[in-house]
Order: sequence, then structure tokens, then C-alpha cells
Amino acid sequence: MEAILDFLSSISWWGWILIFLLIVAIRDIFFQKAHTISHNFPIVGHLRYWLESIGPEMRQYFVANNREELPFNRIERSWIYASAKKENNYEGFGTDRDIYAHQHIFVKNAMIGFQVPEKHPNIANPYFLPCAKVMGAYNKRRKPYRPASVINVSAMSFGSLSAAAVESLNKGVEKCDAYHNTGEGGLSPYHRKGGDVIFHFGTGYFGVRNKEGNFSMEKMKILVDENPCIKAVEIKLSQGAKPGKGGVLPGAKITKELAEIRGVEIGKDVISPPTHKAFSNIPELLELIEAIAEETGLPVGIKGAVGKVEQWEELADLMKKKGKGPDFITIDGGEGGTGAAPPSFADHVSLPWTYGFTSIYKIFLDRGLTDRIVFIGSGKLGFPAKAAMAFAMGADCINVAREAMMSIGCIQAQVCHTNRCPSGVATQNKWLQNGINVPLKSDRLAQYFKTFRKELLEITHAAGYEHPCQFHMEDIQVNVDDDYLSSNLRTVYKYQKEQVGFHSMQELYDCQHLGGKPTYEKTL
Repeated sequence: MEAILDFLSSISWWGWILIFLLIVAIRDIFFQKAHTISHNFPIVGHLRYWLESIGPEMRQYFVANNREELPFNRIERSWIYASAKKENNYEGFGTDRDIYAHQHIFVKNAMIGFQVPEKHPNIANPYFLPCAKVMGAYNKRRKPYRPASVINVSAMSFGSLSAAAVESLNKGVEKCDAYHNTGEGGLSPYHRKGGDVIFHFGTGYFGVRNKEGNFSMEKMKILVDENPCIKAVEIKLSQGAKPGKGGVLPGAKITKELAEIRGVEIGKDVISPPTHKAFSNIPELLELIEAIAEETGLPVGIKGAVGKVEQWEELADLMKKKGKGPDFITIDGGEGGTGAAPPSFADHVSLPWTYGFTSIYKIFLDRGLTDRIVFIGSGKLGFPAKAAMAFAMGADCINVAREAMMSIGCIQAQVCHTNRCPSGVATQNKWLQNGINVPLKSDRLAQYFKTFRKELLEITHAAGYEHPCQFHMEDIQVNVDDDYLSSNLRTVYKYQKEQVGFHSMQELYDCQHLGGKPTYEKTL
């Protein structure tokens, strides 16, 4: 034994390296059968897989130019980061965009812009920008709600996002008077940190499901009664990342806490069905909306990505006939979001936001229903010029998901579905989550939203308006193609948005339903 130990101790460090490489080579050639490259090129073949694994990072930081990356390029990410940190988000020496590129957006400024008068709400608070419509007003819900911000956090579940990320988002929306959509994972303790909440559920009914996995009205009533932070309820019909396919939360992300909130098993993949059990057709959907609104008193809306429009037409016809229906409609773009999805769905199923929204808005416009609905846009709209375009097309609010994630530290690593998110935003790994300083990140989310609203207001004033709801489709021009060149939205999409019944920002400031509170706490 001593002789063996003496022999082993006599081997130099480079000798151990050679032994290790020899073992790897033997393993590559004689034992592993899965990888042709490492079999044919033992040892060095492993470099290929390592280089492939760091390829996205190499391209992101060293190869791609400022405007090249998708889904968000470096300039877009830098604007979000700088806005969230209250740093200089300006650019010098003119734009580096190709302003003649297809679908480039132009906002038409007025010769003389809107001049903010003395004692105007935006003098004291340059970030004050509430929704011009009240959710639930037309249907006379018992608890109508006017969102105090036109920019809000889109549906992202606890489970998909980490506890620290959800808490940062919720505390952040409280600081900037926005709302926080829970996503379909249920209402977690991290959603109850002071911010207004839109409770969102999908086909899994997490948080409001019975033992059989079906929707429970009794649990819905208890949830709303016990949590006054819930200001509205949203039923998810589909989402942009994977319309027509149920959500997937990998078992690696299912902790004991998550299992208790969702009512599922620890460590087992959670797969939401592709369709609902609580309704199977449009009349039944309408009945469910009215039943939830009656039992809870809250405004109730629906969220969907857009493909075929026949059932949307059926919904609109039924709403016109019965005089009731959803209080708000969220249109999600096929651009996708935080949800993991097969490329076949993410790349090809459902329309992008601009096409999908115009299809649906025109349906309700033709039937004279747009005044009773709050339209919410969701799909890479987290930038002031894109938001101005969305308002000109008929949107009343904007929900942002990935942009909000970036404001609290997301680096677009695109590994949300692996539980290995390096920034701690989209993982249940405790070590990685510890990198999120909740007070700091909540401040950054709030500052991003405030900067967004301030710049959107400045664009609005430059166009001669007081509130972005006053934009109409001739105010925005887009490049179409080489032959057609450039035209306004009305010509391109062939409809005219119905003007919102807006009178003054002061009227919104004085609204008793602003922020869902009897007396709005105005944040300066």
C-alpha cells in the first residue's frame, strides 16, 4: 500500500493532467455513444460544445451591433437600464436607426405643442398619467377601478419568476402607483407587498382551484375578500408565447412553497391544459365573467393572443345583444414573453400585437362597443414611441413584462425556462435570488415606470395633446414598403380609432375610483 502511495505522490502535476485527459479520451472513444464529435475527436471535441454553450453571451457582448439583437437590442436594453437607474438615457449625434426601415414609427409633432397651465396636476407630479377610462364603469360593478398608471406590470407568475423578483415588482408598482398582474400562478405572499393587483388565472386555475383541479367560485370569493389589494380579475384565454398551448412550469422550479400556493405536487412538472374546463363556448365565458363580477364586485376582463376572429365576433355580438361582458380586454402579441414555448409556437402561432390588436379593436368598433371596454396592449410596447402608437390605435393602458424584468436586473440571457437565470429574476435557486436587493430593485422598477410616463407625456405634449388617449391614427406614421413608402395608421390599418371621452387631467386626478381607493394617495 505504501509503495502505491509513494508512486502516486511521485507523479508530477502535469502527469495527473495527462492521466485525466487519457481517461476522458478512453471514455469518449469506447463508452459514450451520444456525441459523434467527441467520439471522432476525443478531448478537443469537448471545446466545440463549450464554445456553443457560451455563444449567446459572446454574440451579445462582442459580435452583435447596437440595433441587431432580438427580442430586445442593446440600445433598447440600455434605455431601460439607464431609465431605471435614473441615469442619462439620452443619445448624442443623432439617431443610429435606419429611419427608412420597414415599420419605423414617426410621431407627428404639432407646430405649437400643448402648454401645461399653472396648477395642472403634471406641474406638481410630472409622472402623473392615469388611465382615461374606468374599469367596470359601464357595467356598474360595485368596485370600479381606474388604473392610476397607463404603464403597468404584465402577467408573470411566481414560479416563473423568483420570490425576490415578484416582491421587487410589487413594491415597485406601489412606489409609482401602477398595478401588478399576478400571472396564472396564483396570488403569492410576494404579490401582497402594497401594490395594486390584477388577479389573473388560466386553465390551471391556480389559487382558485378545487381538489379536482377545476375552478372554484368559493375560493375566488375568499381570495378577493381576504386580499383588498386585488382590484380586478383577468381570465387568460391564451398568451402570446404559446396561444392554444397550456403553460409549463418545470418540476425543478416546484418548491414546497410553490406547491402550496398552486395546489400541486413538489418536484413534478406543472402542465396547464390548453383549454378551460369552466367554460367551453362564448356564452358560457360570458356567464362566467358576469358570475365572478357579481360575486366579487370587481371588474372582470379577458386576455388573449389573436388568430382567428370568428369567436371574437361572436363575443362582440353577444355583448351588444345582452348589454354586458368583459370590462377590459388585454390583447397579447405573438412576439411572446416570459413563458417558455416550443419554437413552432413562439415563432409562428398568433399574430404580432399591431396586427392582432387592429383585428380585435375593429370588431368592437364596428359594433359601437369600444367606449365600454378598457383596451390593454401587451407585446414589446415598453417604450414611449411604441406606447404612443398603441394609444393612437385604441389602447388605453400598456402592460410590460420583459421590460419590467430588465428594470430589476434581467440581462436577456434567455434561459428563463431552465431555472439557471444568472440575474436571479427567473429562477427558484436561492443562491441566485440572493443577488436581488429588493429595496433597490423596487426603486428601479418605479423609476423606469416614472421615466416612461414622463417621456410619453412629453411626446404627447409635443403632439399638441394633454393625455395620450387623445392621439388618433393620423398622428402616427409608419414606413410600409419601398413602393408605398410611408403612411399614417388610418391608411395602413383602415379604421379610425374612436376618441376617448377625455376632458382634463384634473378630472382624472379628482376621480374617486383612481387607483381603486376612495381617496387617492397622490404620490409626488
